[in-house]
Amino acid sequence: MDTFLQQLVNGLTAGSVYAVVALGYTMVYGIIQLINFAHGEVVMIGAMVAFTVINALAPAGLPPLAVVLVGSACAIPVCMLVGYSMERLAYRPLRGAPRLAPLITAIGVSILLQHLAMLVWSLIITSAIGFAVGFRLHGSVPAALGAFALCVAFGFAFDWLFIALGMISGTPQAAQGIGFMVFPFTFISSAYVPVSSMPGWLQSFAANQPVTMMVNSVRALTQGQAAAATLGHPASYFVVRSLLWAAAMVVAFAPLAVARYRRG
Repeated sequence: MDTFLQQLVNGLTAGSVYAVVALGYTMVYGIIQLINFAHGEVVMIGAMVAFTVINALAPAGLPPLAVVLVGSACAIPVCMLVGYSMERLAYRPLRGAPRLAPLITAIGVSILLQHLAMLVWSLIITSAIGFAVGFRLHGSVPAALGAFALCVAFGFAFDWLFIALGMISGTPQAAQGIGFMVFPFTFISSAYVPVSSMPGWLQSFAANQPVTMMVNSVRALTQGQAAAATLGHPASYFVVRSLLWAAAMVVAFAPLAVARYRRG
């Protein structure tokens, strides 16, 4: 009997999710005549936000119903913001376009949201593990949130780099091989050793390449003034250069990837 009740609850839970997704598809198509393939990703982001908030509040000893309500209250505005941003930035400019253009755009938005969600929650898990093994902030909370946002922006920029490499290569195997060419940038940076400990001919490259700028930005933002003094520059010095590197990668590789995709 217990197994039957548990399976009944599982079925009702899964069915409720499917019903919400189907209702969203129906409403969106009825209003703007567009099959929004990214609707499932919006629901996914809301679920992940609620899950994260509930897990953060669970040790606080609050009533379970209150914790669930707080998680839902956080997820709803996030879903609204994501949905509004999609409509305003991706779909509204294509209102008068042929029907195929919004359809392809919806697929692209779906993939984009998947990658952004993967970036954000992988960073959340990595940060949680770091705090569990002893990492502590020595800077302000806003600065730490800025470091988190910088990591997301850098991950988004590197996504375009790998997309472009994948489009240039002819096969999945070739794409994997070309992708490994990027990994030496991690080792020729300040991520693992000080740049000053590297050979002299390598230091100029290592000190100014994008991974070093991003790593130093995160260190300066999360470790406060002591880290900035050790690095020789304030956090703003590295943050500005990190954002410039991220913007340069997007500007360079996004058009290349799109052009290669259009040529088939």
